[in-house]
Amino acid sequence: MKILMVTSEAVPYAKTGGLADMVSALSICLAKLGHDVRIVIPRYYSIDRSNFKLLPDAMGTPMGEGVEEWSAVYETDMPGTDKKNPVKVYFIDHEIFFGRDGIYGNPTETDFIDNSRRFIFFCRASFQLCRKLEWYPDVLHAHDWPAAVAPVYLKFAERLPGIKSKFSNTVSLLTIHNLGYQGIYHKDNFDYAGLGWDVFYNAGFEDWSMLNMLKAGLYSADKINTVSPNYAEETKTNEHGFRLDGVLRYRNADYCGILNGIDTTVWNPSKDTYIPENYSVKNLEGKAKAKEALQKEFGLPRDPNVPVIGIVTRLTDQKGVGELFGPTYGSVWSICRDMDLQMVLLGSGEQWCESEIAGLSSRLSNFKAKIGYSEKISHLIEAGSDFFLMPSRYEPCGLNQMYSLVYGTLPIVRSTGGLVDTVENFNEKTGEGTGFMFDLLDPSSIYNTVGWAVWAWYNRREDIEKMRIRGMTQDFSWEKSAEKYIELYKATQKAQGIK
Repeated sequence: MKILMVTSEAVPYAKTGGLADMVSALSICLAKLGHDVRIVIPRYYSIDRSNFKLLPDAMGTPMGEGVEEWSAVYETDMPGTDKKNPVKVYFIDHEIFFGRDGIYGNPTETDFIDNSRRFIFFCRASFQLCRKLEWYPDVLHAHDWPAAVAPVYLKFAERLPGIKSKFSNTVSLLTIHNLGYQGIYHKDNFDYAGLGWDVFYNAGFEDWSMLNMLKAGLYSADKINTVSPNYAEETKTNEHGFRLDGVLRYRNADYCGILNGIDTTVWNPSKDTYIPENYSVKNLEGKAKAKEALQKEFGLPRDPNVPVIGIVTRLTDQKGVGELFGPTYGSVWSICRDMDLQMVLLGSGEQWCESEIAGLSSRLSNFKAKIGYSEKISHLIEAGSDFFLMPSRYEPCGLNQMYSLVYGTLPIVRSTGGLVDTVENFNEKTGEGTGFMFDLLDPSSIYNTVGWAVWAWYNRREDIEKMRIRGMTQDFSWEKSAEKYIELYKATQKAQGIK
């Protein structure tokens, strides 16, 4: 198949979250299976174009309001792909829209006022790119709200009934990575799309007199999916639907969840170059060395008998940080005061939370934190911790719990989203499970579940070791997920009557 990934992020070029990892990992895996996969992404100011190939002739993209936008196009091969069948990456270089610091915003303007125009143009330019290359995809795979207008253009401009075009046999898939981000802007920006106001209403853009880019994509894409089966079900409820649950129930027959994989060339304790000594399910000695190094890194007493709980997170409401660190009611103070354990944290985010964590770290001898992000320390936390705490308010897929399982670190998680699909709750009667789960997100539930895990550490150590082995032998590689995407692509073609 010829597959075009339309995305605002892809590692190693631009990343704010798991979207960037997923797009690149899935693309690489699909290419290994023999498919012709290409990625189109904006060329942000932070992306160095000096080593890319500049394609000849500027590319014109007709927009609404009588505007034609001109951009350069750069090309490169995705690192880590087969030279015989590389993943081609194309960068749309439009200086006014993308020649600035930040992807969606910056510290002084967290959400660029022209984001709707920036990404509507990007979606339209993706089709012009195909014409420029004379390469037309079988599947247009759009990712999240910045790319959600691409399926709209396909349906209402490029693949019109009864009119033969180069895109007549192209089908669209829209992947929801986080339903909480929808691309909602003033509807006055819609004229720029050049689609006509009948499309504004027929395609689903209208949202309380605003323009909702993700909603339009959900109405217009041939198929929709999200990044875990359980999150697909949750998003059809009022609690997790962010006002789009009705749309997803309406599209239920065309909506499913496919669990993300993880990059096992990077997250693999038997190959990891960031940890002191490699280890595997057959020999766990390296995990003990990682624990000792972790305790040293955070200035904690080096004691193999005390359980270490690790946290690597963005300090945002979605991640349950209020229930963990909220002044006077957060659970971390009580957990570290009452229980014989050590806790380490790596993360950054909301200022109030960073300040509270700094205060806790200074007052508690067994809680230490580093504000910011370090790839090396994140790997060390996954390898050296005994438990990994992840009390998410919602979690479309989640990667850290899968990293933890692969590294023999038992997750302590809330039963939501992809956490339900990847973690099996501990059964005290049988000793089975791969982690510890709770339902209600509040400080007492976190306190009690951490207490349960610590109790098992001191009283059911044999079960803990078996759970470790069970987690480490699970397969979270991208190959399984990629095969499911191929099945979904084929089902989309079949539904559209395309052989």
